[in-house]
Amino acid sequence: MQRRGALFGMPGGSGGRKMAAGDIGELLVPHMPTIRVPRSGDRVYKNECAFSYDSPNSEGGLYVCMNTFLAFGREHVERHFRKTGQSVYMHLKRHVREKVRGASGGALPKRRNSKIFLDLDTDDDLNSDDYEYEDEAKLVIFPDHYEIALPNIEELPALVTIACDAVLSSKSPYRKQDPDTWENELPVSKYANNLTQLDNGVRIPPSGWKCARCDLRENLWLNLTDGSVLCGKWFFDSSGGNGHALEHYRDMGYPLAVKLGTITPDGADVYSFQEEEPVLDPHLAKHLAHFGIDMLHMHGTENGLQDNDIKLRVSEWEVIQESGTKLKPMYGPGYTGLKNLGNSCYLSSVMQAIFSIPEFQRAYVGNLPRIFDYSPLDPTQDFNTQMTKLGHGLLSGQYSKPPVKSELIEQVMKEEHKPQQNGISPRMFKAFVSKSHPEFSSNRQQDAQEFFLHLVNLVERNRIGSENPSDVFRFLVEERIQCCQTRKVRYTERVDYLMQLPVAMEAATNKDELIAYELTRREAEANRRPLPELVRAKIPFSACLQAFSEPENVDDFWSSALQAKSAGVKTSRFASFPEYLVVQIKKFTFGLDWVPKKFDVSIDMPDLLDINHLRARGLQPGEEELPDISPPIVIPDDSKAYELFAFISHMGTSTMSGHYICHIKKEGRWVIYNDHKVCASERPPKDLGYMYFYRRIPS
Repeated sequence: MQRRGALFGMPGGSGGRKMAAGDIGELLVPHMPTIRVPRSGDRVYKNECAFSYDSPNSEGGLYVCMNTFLAFGREHVERHFRKTGQSVYMHLKRHVREKVRGASGGALPKRRNSKIFLDLDTDDDLNSDDYEYEDEAKLVIFPDHYEIALPNIEELPALVTIACDAVLSSKSPYRKQDPDTWENELPVSKYANNLTQLDNGVRIPPSGWKCARCDLRENLWLNLTDGSVLCGKWFFDSSGGNGHALEHYRDMGYPLAVKLGTITPDGADVYSFQEEEPVLDPHLAKHLAHFGIDMLHMHGTENGLQDNDIKLRVSEWEVIQESGTKLKPMYGPGYTGLKNLGNSCYLSSVMQAIFSIPEFQRAYVGNLPRIFDYSPLDPTQDFNTQMTKLGHGLLSGQYSKPPVKSELIEQVMKEEHKPQQNGISPRMFKAFVSKSHPEFSSNRQQDAQEFFLHLVNLVERNRIGSENPSDVFRFLVEERIQCCQTRKVRYTERVDYLMQLPVAMEAATNKDELIAYELTRREAEANRRPLPELVRAKIPFSACLQAFSEPENVDDFWSSALQAKSAGVKTSRFASFPEYLVVQIKKFTFGLDWVPKKFDVSIDMPDLLDINHLRARGLQPGEEELPDISPPIVIPDDSKAYELFAFISHMGTSTMSGHYICHIKKEGRWVIYNDHKVCASERPPKDLGYMYFYRRIPS
């Protein structure tokens, strides 16, 4: 055993005195009550620090508390010791060295490496034929930083040896599917095998859904017993749903529901009201077929794209990812990528855009010392801690450093390589924010727009004092409904966080070209010839904006003047304007065969956006209100001009498949964030985006 004060910048160096077995046992006696053997259900974090993205691969290694099994990097372990008094940690370190060369100059033949015992991801930047790994474990006792090398069966008490073995052999808290995919494992519902389905003749159409108890047309759930279509759980601001699906379960006791819009041949998002968690339904295809939904024949290929779609959309993938262009990698603060955990690009794209906003940077990274110091005993389960950790990881530049050739040569000469970590793996963040969520807790692709609203919900619920950075997206919508019979009107307000624009396909400026392309494509398919080059519909942004403000018919409108149902017309305008305006282009729909379809369009999104003509006007002269008590409408008088600074693009036919990337304008130039790869953008495809982020221009 040795004392290594130098590890923490303390005097004393690495020298130390040898101690007999009795001395080690005596040293551990005061700490024995705090050393635990992991039990079933304990999560052992030995791959990632709770406060940073340090790991055993990091220069300082990782410290695992032998009581809580939380892990901490060198910069954060002292905080945990001071806060909890826990003194015994297991220090884990992986060393990377160049392989020993044979006489001919080549690496020696591979043989089983018994020096690797940590379940870690290998560095993709290193050629495994040239480098070898060696793992090291030791106990460290605070505050004096005494070190006990492991294994040390002869000298350690039996309980300590058992605890160390259990920690080292424990599995990751996150189940891995393969090197690129992972998920939190969902349980099979106990109601799936014997689910009762009523023979009531209900058939669900592929589109046009509406909640059976209200007018909502989003966040809808199909009850798998009686086929009722009802809205889901509400958000904090009463948007997203009125909870009618849950009310229906409480009334009827029907336990399982599937979210409409998530159904693919690979499965769907299923929730069990009785079990109060997302679940798997092994008989989902049969249960959906009962209501006329054939999920197994919705697509023609394994990856969710039909053969023709693959050929047609190659250009979309190439254009959005800027393929064929030599992109210059970017490093440093604000240029850190996020590694794909397997269909986690929807999360990565949203978080890159979020942490490019100063208000989010200040709320979390700006308050890092206070948030970390006052975090709960288990910081892995605290939203603000994990947001701060992610923000610091993206903005600090600590995990985005360019390779330095001179340093690399020096390290090779010393036969030890210290690789720079480029990109971070948001496993802990994803596990927490998706916990118990029916969609995001799976490893399937999800809708970036839905995740954005989910994140806003979490930010609001976990606000730090009076500070709520999600307020920068918040705006009020004035909804005016006019009874068609009495001509009387009702004005109401609702809160929203993004502007959803329909795709005005009828306004395409290249209709003749589209018709000719469609005829050529059908002829090529019929004669089994190569398909023609894709022609994409060109839609003016002004047409989408006009479609947003067009009057909308309201079926089954209850007129308080008539005390009966009547036809109504609804229009929406801005009663207030946000600091940051998020615009979603509604590109996705369903065909008659339940196959998800995407409007493959090019929209001339403006760099500067003025929505002054969409400001609310309130009750106008000559209008008569319906006999309801309505809140007064706040008429905005501030700036309505915005500048584009980020956009998220989607490739593929459905939000349930494909890939997301993000472009952000930083320091006057566009940057492309494609998972862990961050590069200067040469041709940002602003016309093909799915979500756009605008910042208000000061007046």
